[in-house]
Amino acid sequence: MADLLQSELIKLRAMEPEDIEILYRWENDTDIWKVSNTIAPFSKYVLRQFIENQSRDIYETRQLRLIIESRTSGTPVGAIDLFDLDPYNLRAGVGILIYDKNDQKRGFASEAVALLIRYCFQILGLNQLYCNIPADNIASQALFKSKGFRVIGLKKEWIKTTSDWQDEYMLQLLNPKKY
Repeated sequence: MADLLQSELIKLRAMEPEDIEILYRWENDTDIWKVSNTIAPFSKYVLRQFIENQSRDIYETRQLRLIIESRTSGTPVGAIDLFDLDPYNLRAGVGILIYDKNDQKRGFASEAVALLIRYCFQILGLNQLYCNIPADNIASQALFKSKGFRVIGLKKEWIKTTSDWQDEYMLQLLNPKKY
């Protein structure tokens, strides 16, 4: 499975205790809270527990976070999440973060989504994946559409901002059964 979770550009790996500092920085950056539905800071204690829980079975926790690591530098550039795993209906949500602006638009997100799709359909046997993307996040919409996700709905005034309401698209990818 190691080859399944890596490409020439990146590898997806489990979180390690050493990732605590970078997770602490990412999770507590208020600039990204609107895409992660976060409204309060995370403590290192809570993040340590989150990392420890990742060793439990995905079907028990219903979520999985993988670190996106650059193969050239060996450093984490982001994370990709499976959440709300539904083992009966064989579906899960997907979320992704490439944190540093200098690491964006370099193919890391594209490769990570492609690897995660293959993992979900080939290893987990899921029937579908979905994601929720704010209407103004054109780059994320383009990323997921490029991987075969289709817009299946628009949720009007779904996300409360500090000054207004924002629409959110829901996208879905059905397993083409070719994996």
